[in-house]
Amino acid sequence: MEAMVGEDYLHRFAEETDWFNDMVLGSLLPGGAWKRLPRPIRSWLRNYIGGTLVYFVSGFLWCFFIYHWKRNVYLPKDAIPSNNAMLLQIIVAMKAMPWYCALPTLSEYMVESGWTRCFSSITEISWAAYIIYLVLYLVIVEFGIYWMHRELHDIKPLYKHLHATHHIYNKQNTLSPFAGLAFHPLDGILQAVPHVIALFLVPTHFMTHILLLFCEAVWTANIHDCIHGKLWPVMGAGYHTIHHTTYRHNYGHYTVWMDWIFGTLRDPEEDIKKA
Repeated sequence: MEAMVGEDYLHRFAEETDWFNDMVLGSLLPGGAWKRLPRPIRSWLRNYIGGTLVYFVSGFLWCFFIYHWKRNVYLPKDAIPSNNAMLLQIIVAMKAMPWYCALPTLSEYMVESGWTRCFSSITEISWAAYIIYLVLYLVIVEFGIYWMHRELHDIKPLYKHLHATHHIYNKQNTLSPFAGLAFHPLDGILQAVPHVIALFLVPTHFMTHILLLFCEAVWTANIHDCIHGKLWPVMGAGYHTIHHTTYRHNYGHYTVWMDWIFGTLRDPEEDIKKA
């Protein structure tokens, strides 16, 4: 009986991923032929199409806003990257995208198999518990990404063979929203791994986990646009631009807290005052 209850509960996660598949694949690939594909392939294909759409929609809209509609408002003309620079970033990101999508596909398989601590519905706990678990999840992600990113700099072979691909964009006029996913494939996967590790450490709402993974594309576009939002403690583009120019500061993800705790924070406001 317990096994049946367990199987019934795990089936809820499968139903959720089926709903995601219907929403993405059913809308863009009419006819239903994709339903005959093996389940992991369906998940990968949906993640690939969805991730690519999020990357291009967020990238193009943001570039249009800051480089054309608000031209010379947020950035001086000489800080705007060339079309060729952005095209090269898109090429690097698109080469890596098929590999990036393997991680959420794997995480979905582990969730559906019952290996993680995911739960299906917030009604199973409470909103208060959901918020507490979400905060814990985000703290684990912040801590994990900080140290993964920092070690990708500190361990020289990892930097040379993986992370250096991303750090060729080291000036304002080479950084753009499209640089956000322009990584070596393994580099991008390693920096997203803390999202999956957190599933084994803290109860996590499955749909929230999936949405946060897709939010990565929007977030990384934002922190590579060189526009400092000045919203402490958010790791805005002002902080991240310093990371790209000094290589030794501001390794954090959503916030600056880990850099503050571990002594690698460099404040763009202080740099402006010194200048």
